[in-house]
Amino acid sequence: MKSITVFCGSSFGSDNLYKEQATLLGKTLAKQNIKLIYGGANVGLMGAVADGVLSEGGKAIGVLPHFLQLKEIAHKDLTELILVETMHERKTKMNDLCDGVIALPGGYGTLEEFFEMITWAQLGLHKKPIAVLNIDGFYDDLIKLVQTMVDKGFLKQINQEMLLVSDTIDELLEKMRNYQAPTIGKWISKEEV
Repeated sequence: MKSITVFCGSSFGSDNLYKEQATLLGKTLAKQNIKLIYGGANVGLMGAVADGVLSEGGKAIGVLPHFLQLKEIAHKDLTELILVETMHERKTKMNDLCDGVIALPGGYGTLEEFFEMITWAQLGLHKKPIAVLNIDGFYDDLIKLVQTMVDKGFLKQINQEMLLVSDTIDELLEKMRNYQAPTIGKWISKEEV
């Protein structure tokens, strides 16, 4: 993996552990020569992961819609900041630039971005590993919900297994490196999305 997209909150949350782990993830990516692709802001966990990468001399590429440039406060020290028009264009660009995706704690936006990427994988539009860093059990209830989707017949077991989970950075990155996408046919083409 040469680049990973990280989706995460534009706030720090209620526990300093989230910021610490976001910073550590950034540092780890830089030390492993993995380029960070993220939302481009310097606030919250978004800023922490970018600062972690940059503090170790790594590369951080931000993708930010023009209308969020002032609201999310664009990070000034990035390797590159790509400005786009829409949120959909942002996700598409982030997907195009990465070899895998990690979700850190966040809110609606984080989940929306993360689920679009895993949905695209489910549809066979890409074969990238999609993972959550489950810091202090943040995603426990989401993982239970995904199991409920399987139990109630709304999600296939093979698609549940596409979701990689760990509470440690090194283990998560190892799972991502070893990931093999299910052999499912493409239901639709990327142009139809």
